[in-house]
Amino acid sequence: MHACLRIIRDEHASLTSVLRALLAHLESSRHDGTPPDFALLRTMVFYLDEFPEKRHHAKESGLLFPKLRARTPLSRELIDRLDDDHALGERRIRDLEHALLAFEVLGDARRAAFTREADRYAGFYFEHMSLEERQVLPLAEKVLTPRDWSDLDDAFLANRDPFGARGPEALYEALYERIAAAMPGL
Repeated sequence: MHACLRIIRDEHASLTSVLRALLAHLESSRHDGTPPDFALLRTMVFYLDEFPEKRHHAKESGLLFPKLRARTPLSRELIDRLDDDHALGERRIRDLEHALLAFEVLGDARRAAFTREADRYAGFYFEHMSLEERQVLPLAEKVLTPRDWSDLDDAFLANRDPFGARGPEALYEALYERIAAAMPGL
């Protein structure tokens, strides 16, 4: 498998895990009739904001999508939609952050609103990743050239943390591990 495809799928898996953990934590606290762990929720929402915006989307929109646009007109409408999703995701994460803050500050009266916003955000993101994995990645495998793959693999690998624990990838991995430690089974 090409490195860029593996990296995209691995990052999707991490994002999916955090989204599912967020929803599970909300459901568990609702079921138990207890407040959620707001520090954990803030950590999850921060991860969902930071990681896609600073690492994941830049690789897709800046590296993979232009190659697809150049190789086939079949991808243009879909790629435009996914790029729009990347831009819309910024607004949606702000809505989620605001709903979380309101829930934390105003209490249980805002639980349902935050839960709805979390469900909405997760649904949006699950659909987005599904489109990429079901349509974009298979299309890329069909139309990109060996040179395209070489360029993409080199660029995606260069975008990884070259400095071990000092680089940005390690920070996100540590953040993910913190979430996973708080959510057994993640």
